[in-house]
Amino acid sequence: MTRRNAEGSSAASTAVVFGELLKHFREAALFTQEALAREVPCDRSHVARVEAGTRVPQDTFAKKCDEVLGTGGVLVRLWGRIDWYPQVEHPDWFERRVRMDAEAVAVLAYQAHVMPGLLQTEDYAWALFSRHIVSSGEVEERVKARLSRQQRFLAPDGPLIVAVLDESCLRTMVGGRAVMRDQFAHLLDMGRRPNIRIQVAPADDPEIDRPNTSMSLITLPDGHQWVYSESLDRGHFNDDPALFARHRQTYDVLRADALSARESAALISDLMERWEHNEQPGPQRGDLDQEQLQRHKRRRLHRNSPRYPRLRPRPRQQES
Repeated sequence: MTRRNAEGSSAASTAVVFGELLKHFREAALFTQEALAREVPCDRSHVARVEAGTRVPQDTFAKKCDEVLGTGGVLVRLWGRIDWYPQVEHPDWFERRVRMDAEAVAVLAYQAHVMPGLLQTEDYAWALFSRHIVSSGEVEERVKARLSRQQRFLAPDGPLIVAVLDESCLRTMVGGRAVMRDQFAHLLDMGRRPNIRIQVAPADDPEIDRPNTSMSLITLPDGHQWVYSESLDRGHFNDDPALFARHRQTYDVLRADALSARESAALISDLMERWEHNEQPGPQRGDLDQEQLQRHKRRRLHRNSPRYPRLRPRPRQQES
């Protein structure tokens, strides 16, 4: 990652400066932390922690604060100049993947069960790591390591990310309803970026050929291509061209069979609304069976229906 800090500065000091500037603009606009949180929207504690310099905000948070407080874009410009993670200790086995993310020109990912690391919110990542790590200090370092990988992909000219999510990623609760709601909102925001596409592989389609595990197809600037996957406690890399070609073909077919980016966004939006209204994120068993049946019928009808040539209007002849 390229450091954007001035010489002699630190992430702690720049985060504090950002927080103090946010507090200054908020108070000048006669907003309380709670009032600003309602406009963003987010929890009041999130605003408080950003102002204290203990929480790293997303660029979308800075942009919304600029709009609400009428700062003329000062916070977004400052956010873009800060290297929020200048010193991050990555797990040894993951350093190689981190170096690849720092150089990759394209990442094609399939994710099963949980959200991909490049698209996770801080709270989601924290809740995920907290499941298996007791030490809060170690959790914090792991979260910083994960978020540090995201920054270059969030830039306007960032590398390409295509993420196909198994539907279980959306229905597996991590960290509670508020965390899931914010994670869905984050996915919708990420999907609007020109370099990011998110698709969902529906759980009710048995004809979809899904990889056996989460994987990423990574292309580096020199054209070198890698297949990356993870087991319980380590990452696996393979640059065999034949293996990459086979997995790439599987991935391309998977993308074609998955919901489109627009359909996926509609599904994510629907689930986010259910979390917001404290509803069950998935349909009841009977409803699910009916939904699967209807979707399967629609797919079969579409595949078996005859194709007719499209009638096009003939061009009008000019009158003499």
